[in-house]
Amino acid sequence: MKGGNMNIVLTVLFAGGLFAATNAQSDVGEPLLAKPDFDMKLVTRGQYLLKTSGCNDCHTRGYMQSEGKVPDDLWLTGDAFGWRGPWGTTYGSNLRILVDNLSEEQWVGMAKAFKARPPMPWFNLNAMTTDDLSAMYQFISYLGPSGKLAPPYVSPDQEPTGPHAVFPAPPK
Repeated sequence: MKGGNMNIVLTVLFAGGLFAATNAQSDVGEPLLAKPDFDMKLVTRGQYLLKTSGCNDCHTRGYMQSEGKVPDDLWLTGDAFGWRGPWGTTYGSNLRILVDNLSEEQWVGMAKAFKARPPMPWFNLNAMTTDDLSAMYQFISYLGPSGKLAPPYVSPDQEPTGPHAVFPAPPK
């Protein structure tokens, strides 16, 4: 390697090492900058859980369509894309606004008892450990409130006005 190229490589390696030493790194998203009052290990765990549990699929606009290539700062801000079926039309809520109005204890209690209309897999949320739910809360809190509320539920006898997917009734 020529001298100039070696300097570039060493600079990049040094800068990368310095960056990694001052930030928490996740395998699933962008580097997370340390913030006061946050346990970055829990925040990173929450980021991982939210991504691998599929939460972004419905709660982050454009996440599925972009194959997950949505910046973390846009995660979990809700979506106006509806999910229509025999239950009516539901929307992925803005979890960042929700969590901003709850303590960690309230979040965990709600998640353990939560029931919802499809396609929300509420039974999976109910089965999560307190530690995992706490980590999720930490990451969502770390992101802070952002965005606006998702559209309200539309009953089965009304037609939604925006884009939506349609689930047929199950066969009898």
